[in-house]
Formats: sequence, C-alpha cells, structure tokens
Amino acid sequence: LLQDAHNSSVLNNDVLGAFLPSGHVAGLSRPVTIQFWHDRVLDTSNATCVFWQPGAGAGSAGSWSGAGCNTTHREGTVICHCDHLTYFAVLLLPAGTLSPAQLASLTHISTIGCSLSAAATLCTLLLCCFSSTPCPPPSCRQRLRDNTTRIHMHLLAALLLLNCSFLLSTPLATGAEGLCQVTAALLHASLLCALAWMAAEAFHLLLLLVKVYNIYIQHYLLKLCLFAWGLPTLAVVAAFVFKGDTYGYHTISTSEGYRNATIVPSARCWLTSPPAHYTTLCYAGLILLFNMLVLGRVAMILRRIQRQKAQARKDWVTVLGLTCLLGTTWGLAFFRFGIFLIPQVYLFTILNSLQGLFICLWYATVHRRSKQGSVNNTSR
Repeated sequence: LLQDAHNSSVLNNDVLGAFLPSGHVAGLSRPVTIQFWHDRVLDTSNATCVFWQPGAGAGSAGSWSGAGCNTTHREGTVICHCDHLTYFAVLLLPAGTLSPAQLASLTHISTIGCSLSAAATLCTLLLCCFSSTPCPPPSCRQRLRDNTTRIHMHLLAALLLLNCSFLLSTPLATGAEGLCQVTAALLHASLLCALAWMAAEAFHLLLLLVKVYNIYIQHYLLKLCLFAWGLPTLAVVAAFVFKGDTYGYHTISTSEGYRNATIVPSARCWLTSPPAHYTTLCYAGLILLFNMLVLGRVAMILRRIQRQKAQARKDWVTVLGLTCLLGTTWGLAFFRFGIFLIPQVYLFTILNSLQGLFICLWYATVHRRSKQGSVNNTSR
C-alpha cells in the first residue's frame, strides 16, 4: 500500500507505524528513536530514514519524505530520530546515486562544455565550408569532393545537433509533454547519428590505411549517409510513432532527495523506457568495440613504418587524435561501478561535453599543417 511513484524499496520491506490515540503528533522536542536491524553494508550514501507522506487528494499517490528525521548508522543497525509520529521505514537508495552537490556540478560542467562544443563545432563547419584560403578552381573542386572532409562535416553536424538538443532537453522538461517527447526523440536520434558517424570515421580511416590503392566504392558517401543518418532516424521515428511513451520526462533522483520534502529531482527530456535505454547501450558498445579494433589495427600498421620516423610520429599524432576523440571516450559509460563511479562520471562528462571543442582544435591544427605544406611546396 505504501508505494510511491518511483517504486522505491525499503529495508527488509519493514514499515513501522507509531501513533497516539490523541491524534496527530509533530514537532517533538525530544525525537522518538526507531531502530531497524539488518545484515547488509549500509551507510548514509545508500540508506536514509523516511516517513510516509499521504497524497494531497484521493487519487494522488503518496511519497516518502525525510523531513524531520535524522539517520545514524551502527554495525547492523540503522537508527532513526524523528520529531513526529507516523509510518517510518529505511529507504534504500539505488547504487550510484549522486548527491545534490555532485548533480549540480555535473549539470554546470555539461552545460558549459556543450555550449563551448556547439560554438566550436559551428565555427569548424563554417571554416570547412567557407575557407578563405586562395586556391585555383580545380583544387577547390577537388577539396569539396574529398570524402574525408565531407565525412568530417557530417560528424560535426551530428555533434552540433547533439549538443543543441542536449542543451534544450532541460529547459523544455518544464513545458508541454508533447514538446518534451519531441525533444527527447531529437536528442536520441542525434546521439545515435553521432555514434554512427564515429563508426564511419573509423571505417574510412581503415580504408585509407589498409587499402591505400585502388579504393573505389560506388556511391560511397551516399551509403555512409544512409547508414549514419537514415538508420538511426528511422529507428527513432518508428519508436516515436508506434510507442510514444518511449520518450518523455526523465527524472534524476539524488541521495538526499528524501531528506527535504521541498527538493525536486532534476528532470530532462530523454528516454523513459528501460528496453530502449539498454538497446542504446548495446548499440554504442558495438560501435565503440569496432572503433577500438580499428585503433588497434592502425597501431599495428604504424609500428611497421620504419623508414621515415618523423613522419611516422606525425601519423601517430593524427590517427590517435582523430580516433580517440571520435569515440573512445564514450567507452567510459561502461565503467560505472565501485570506486570508479564518481571519477568516471566526472571524466565522462568533461571529455564528451568538450568533444566538439577538441575536434575544432584538432582540425585547426591539421588545417594549419596542410596550409604550411602547400606554401612550402609552392616556394620550392
């Protein structure tokens, strides 16, 4: 009967009720003490004392609250000190729950990082499309037809869409439900497309290094676009049309969310279906595995280069910088356990929110090197 909207679990399923015939008792100068025994490893990070707060109306569900209760832990015992009488329990918090301060800092980091990445990605797109470097018309046409540059452009466009939709997902979570569902679908589609273009970058890099000669794939870029833009978009549209509840309001509860009844969990527009969430993780895992295999293959090829050591070192910097920045940092999402949890979350947030900025710096470096090389060849 005492079940909230989040399906929260309590210690040993024990709920203790304390009442007096005189009526409601609250604001006690000497708190009442309730002890709950257990055989688990519990502390303030994963267990807290709460009481049941009925809903405001007949049809509204109640919720667990920690207002007026303090929690202390001893070996095998959780002790609750509360200043009122009602139904009490020890609420078990999910593993890996963040504190409000950690959630706030991660939110600020991701907002600043995605804003910088969106601006840097847009600048890089403009640099690639409207480069002011003077060159004869034939070389300009050749540059525009270069598949490598075009693949970079598609990846940058996907990252720009991802950053913008992520920044919109939080403010639109307070608006209409339909608008939030559309934003969540857009965020999901842009994430899938960005990951797909990372795989396209790795595939193209593999072709350049392994099959240097006689490479010709008919409608090569069109096929990559169908794979990286078409398939993810088709999957998201199908999920949105045939199962609209896949997207919606996604709440992020904190470890102290029940200690103060006025605290509202952070919300954003995102996936609300666990099967869709796990499917996305499997999709990302397969792409990251492919990128790591390509990175290993590239490393083996570069080790065989012995003649021009200086050029080999430049190739190492270029290939590792491109491949690492275009996917491998997303693999940190699979290391959320144990003592690595909090450092992993911060590292994942910092590296991936700034991915667009890193690519901008990498492209500017490569562009400057190619410009210097063309100037040197002209002077000769």
